[in-house]
Amino acid sequence: MKQVLLSWSSGKDSAWALHLLRQQADVEIVGLLTTFNESAGRVAMHAVRRALVEMQADAAGLPLVSVMLPWPCSNSDYERLMGEAITSACAAGVTHIAFGDLFLEDVRDYRVRQLAGSGIEPLFPMWHPSGGTAALAREMVNAGLCAVLTCVDPAQLDSSFVGRTFDAELLSGLPREVDPCGERGEFHTFCYAGTMYRHPISVDVGETVCRDGFWFADLEPGAR
Repeated sequence: MKQVLLSWSSGKDSAWALHLLRQQADVEIVGLLTTFNESAGRVAMHAVRRALVEMQADAAGLPLVSVMLPWPCSNSDYERLMGEAITSACAAGVTHIAFGDLFLEDVRDYRVRQLAGSGIEPLFPMWHPSGGTAALAREMVNAGLCAVLTCVDPAQLDSSFVGRTFDAELLSGLPREVDPCGERGEFHTFCYAGTMYRHPISVDVGETVCRDGFWFADLEPGAR
């Protein structure tokens, strides 16, 4: 039985990877691994509050393994802290770390190098999805996955998309050059409902702000 730690960004791809892994009889998911900006208390790039990620972990019925990153964080600091987390995971019996990557070869190669010699192997349950990312995005929506766009790169996608729900209407309105899953960093999401959770997560979309060249929607825990 593979003892799998899932790399968890708080977005739809991580959530769908959890959905897929739970269908594999030889996999036991032992936790969610998330990196946080220590000073802001938020997920890097997604800018999702830690409290919301903790709510996701609770809804998934899994422990959250947090890696706290300084800000600013150099690549050497990131690799050192991730290396420490990987070493601890291996000592705890983790055999694999799973990632929700779709088709970027350089990102996959980096994951493989990062785990080389650690005693932990990488898993890519969503790699090169059948029918491509357009079909995958529709499959997610049709299966009841609910997410909201938390971050948009205005160089690739109009800022009006930030804070919108990831649904069929949004997918039909994306420019042709934008990947439907945002795999090239066009947008990032927060997943608040789906088959991977025991219950949906109540979330409110607050103000939108432009910071460091990206547009962010500030999400807050909603009233149940």
